[in-house]
Formats: sequence, C-alpha cells, structure tokens
Amino acid sequence: MISVRNVSMSFGSLKVLRGVSLEVAAGESVAICGTNGAGKSTLIQCLTGVHAYEGSIAIGGFDVRRDGKRARRLIGYVPQELAFRDDMRVDEVVRFYAALRGDRAVDVAAVLGPVALRDHAQARARVLSGGMKQRLALAIALLGNAPILVLDELSASLDIEGREAFLHLLVGLRGEGRTVVFASHRPEEIAILAERALWIVDGKFQSAPAPRGVVTATNKENRDVLIPATA
Repeated sequence: MISVRNVSMSFGSLKVLRGVSLEVAAGESVAICGTNGAGKSTLIQCLTGVHAYEGSIAIGGFDVRRDGKRARRLIGYVPQELAFRDDMRVDEVVRFYAALRGDRAVDVAAVLGPVALRDHAQARARVLSGGMKQRLALAIALLGNAPILVLDELSASLDIEGREAFLHLLVGLRGEGRTVVFASHRPEEIAILAERALWIVDGKFQSAPAPRGVVTATNKENRDVLIPATA
C-alpha cells in the first residue's frame, strides 16, 4: 500500500532524512517514533507530498511526485497543527472540505456521527475544545472513505481525557481494515494503535534499543511494538 525507498530530504544544508526506506502493507498500522526533530513529521509530510525529496514514494501504486493527485486521494491526513476558521460552523467546515473533493451533496450528519460531533454541527469552530477539533479533523480526513490514514503527532494538543477518546476512535477505524501510519513519541499511543513501530534517529531508522522508559514487546499479531517499561 505504501512504499518508501531510499528517501532523503534537506532544509538547505540541514539533512533531515537520510536514505529512509519503508514498506507498509494494506490494513497495517505503523508508528513512526522518535523525539522532536528526529525527522518523523518530515517523513509524514513527504508521504503527503508537502516536501520535495530524493528517492521514491508510492501510495497505492501511484508515485507521489508523478501522480500526486491520485496518490493523495487515497490518503486521509490529520496534521499536527489544526487550522479552522473561527467563524465557520462545524457543518460549514465539513461542506467546504467535501466540496474540495468534488462532493457538494455530502451528508454532514453521516460524517459527524462516527466522531461524536453530530450534536455540534451548528457550533462555531472557535468554541470547540481541542479534542473536538481533533475529531473534526479526523472526520474531514475520512471524507471519501480514504483507505489510508496518515496522522502527524495525533494527540499532541489533547489532554488525557481527550487523548483516550481520540485513541478509541482510531482503534475502531483500524479494525475496519484501514491502513494507518502515524507519527508519535507517546508510548501509550504506540502500544494501543501500532502493529509495528519504527524508531527514527537523526533522519534514519535504526534497530538500536528503544529509548529509556520504553521496551519492545511482541503483540498478538507477532509483531514488535513499543510499550511503556512500567506496563
């Protein structure tokens, strides 16, 4: 479903990614782990075509550089930084993004129902909590029933309660067979969502020991994941 081969990326003289390669199968859930500045968000943004890079990335068989529009239509993307116009109602936000995808007859209630926002369709974006905005971003990412979810620091702005609710939503979506790739540095998120976790350090994946406070374990799918050392 996702193929990343020998991808490098720089900001000027700063090398951010250094020959990264990754294969993600359909229906797999993969965490890109690392500390701030390690390169995980940059890799996520290369997948979505935001940054130019060396090497090759294919999404569903479509080359991100040569056939980016088709590749991106397979992706539902939730960015780290959410930006909704404060004066827009929730239903207006949904209709706006649906129209960008060519759907002007979107069923707003059907979109908001799975993320528990149907009762807030008339609320202005400025009154939404961080958790509500995150759920709205997820609803938008799911427009068009994209088979791949790509999430950058998926709960960075949420409190504990909001994070638990958001993770519960994502676990349900993973159970529907969607491919999920997410960047995170939170062990609890990785343990709950990931079938496979890759640690990125200084722009490269490495098989070195997991960071202090996190251990490697094998889940029921017989794949390595990172979990809190105290678990």
